[in-house]
Amino acid sequence: MSKVKVVYWSGSGNTEAMANAVADGIRQGGAEAEVVTFDSISPSDLSSDTSIALGCPAMGAEVLEESVVEPFIETFENQCAGKKLGLFGSYGWGDGQWMRDWVDRMKAAGATVVGNEGVIANSAPDDEAVDACKNLGLALV
Repeated sequence: MSKVKVVYWSGSGNTEAMANAVADGIRQGGAEAEVVTFDSISPSDLSSDTSIALGCPAMGAEVLEESVVEPFIETFENQCAGKKLGLFGSYGWGDGQWMRDWVDRMKAAGATVVGNEGVIANSAPDDEAVDACKNLGLALV
């Protein structure tokens, strides 16, 4: 059985709920899901993974969380070429620019982003966002 890591950071619990929905989709697809936070692993822990889900909410002026996630991604983007990534996160303002920037950044680093876009939810994920997260998980299997 294959394993897909779901790595996330969540301040309010909204992105954590999305991470769990992505993991549900991975399990529905017949793989094992390992849900971990960005601060509990290092980018090198993802070196042998081919499919990975990454989740982070919009922070500040629509950017990735700056103390844990951004430093992680700065290192990870040097090793993500050829990997299949699913990106997701929640936001409370703006229009999702942080996610478009993140998708572009990961593509520029050589990763394949599932669906060519990330899954976003305004505040707590509603049923539509939960379904999109599950579908993201299925696409990563």
